[in-house]
Amino acid sequence: MSEYKRPTSEAEFESNFAQKKPLMNPTEAYFESSRCLYCYDAPCIQACPTGIDIPLFIKQIHTGNLTGSARTIFESNWLGNACGKICPTGVLCEGACVYNHQDVPPIQIGRLQNYATNHAMKKNINLFSPGEDNGRKVAIIGSGPAGIACACELRTMGYAVDIYEAKEKPTGLTLYGIAAYKITNEEVLDELEYLKNQLNLNFICNHPIQTEADIAKLEANYDAIFLGVGIGPTASLGMEGEDLPHVVGAVEFIEDVRMKHHEMTVPKKVVVIGGGNTAMDAASQSARLGAETVTLAYRRGKESMGAYGFEYKLAISAGVDSLFNAQPVSIHSNGVRFIKTQATNGKLEYISGSEFDVEADLVIKATGQAKHGSFLNKINNLNLDNKNRIIINDSFQCTNPKYFAGGDAVNGGAEVVNAAYDGKMAAIGIDKFINNTIVQ
Repeated sequence: MSEYKRPTSEAEFESNFAQKKPLMNPTEAYFESSRCLYCYDAPCIQACPTGIDIPLFIKQIHTGNLTGSARTIFESNWLGNACGKICPTGVLCEGACVYNHQDVPPIQIGRLQNYATNHAMKKNINLFSPGEDNGRKVAIIGSGPAGIACACELRTMGYAVDIYEAKEKPTGLTLYGIAAYKITNEEVLDELEYLKNQLNLNFICNHPIQTEADIAKLEANYDAIFLGVGIGPTASLGMEGEDLPHVVGAVEFIEDVRMKHHEMTVPKKVVVIGGGNTAMDAASQSARLGAETVTLAYRRGKESMGAYGFEYKLAISAGVDSLFNAQPVSIHSNGVRFIKTQATNGKLEYISGSEFDVEADLVIKATGQAKHGSFLNKINNLNLDNKNRIIINDSFQCTNPKYFAGGDAVNGGAEVVNAAYDGKMAAIGIDKFINNTIVQ
């Protein structure tokens, strides 16, 4: 049973969705940074997908060099502020901290990272500038983490870059797809504005690239194209009742919460279908919006869930109930029908005659997202794998050499920090490709 009351104002919404990693004050940052052992061959660096020199930026914080600390972070990760808050640090850098082997709490690396970068943003400290114009142009499709990182890196090299975005605002998953208690809209947009002002980023929003004519125009006008399209809407389950009005996709639900805040309402009884991190976010947010009961239903056992353990605990702490080994078979106007399952030699089996119903006024599907296969198939010689993920080489170049790609469209759905790394590396690949083309 959820203990949250329905928020009816922005202040109540902010209370219900209090930030998991609040901004440190100077005293907290000074104390926490003093704990770092500055390990040789630091495991935290190895665990960071973008390879930030974590001991260095922590040392810089401790010695009062916040500007240098922010530069160290942004040089490796263009979304360093957002990642300080939304990264699953407990399984990445903080999970690798040597203090874990001594039964001592790991250093709060994510919050320190957010502290340093927030300082640079609030003071509007200019850390970067565009490189000298080299006369070459790159188009980026999608303004999510991968697209932004790619654009920033290219701008420092002197490329003209246009970023095409289908939605009204840039940043993709960071703004539209992350639970509201992990990062605020203001923080996401502040970092974007900070980067935009330093590097003169050009976003072309409300401009989806959809048709073969759109693609041909880009190919004619740009020297290279980066695909940062992410993954699409919630995939269909092919289940009876899936098209009923009280059935929604988890990614769409999370986007509504991020955009509407306290104006978003949920009914009394919510069922969330799925066992990944997106399911945990949808369930936890439903409880924080005031649903009386939220049931998280997963077709396998708890140990088989794709969600991180801390995400599951966060949902449970919000008042979410768990239902394991339950496969949905149909959705009705007043609930969901399940059948009990069991795993035999790793294979999921239904238990005959074990059907049961769970009441629901709202059903949220968190069972994966459809890929952009129909769009990607319109690009000549662009090969996809059997899961509609874009195939790339070590330089993030696609089988059509004019195209590069990164982020969820390549990995099928990972973390923002992975997308930030992909975008940066793809920019380096684009630079090599264009320079080699010029030489030839």
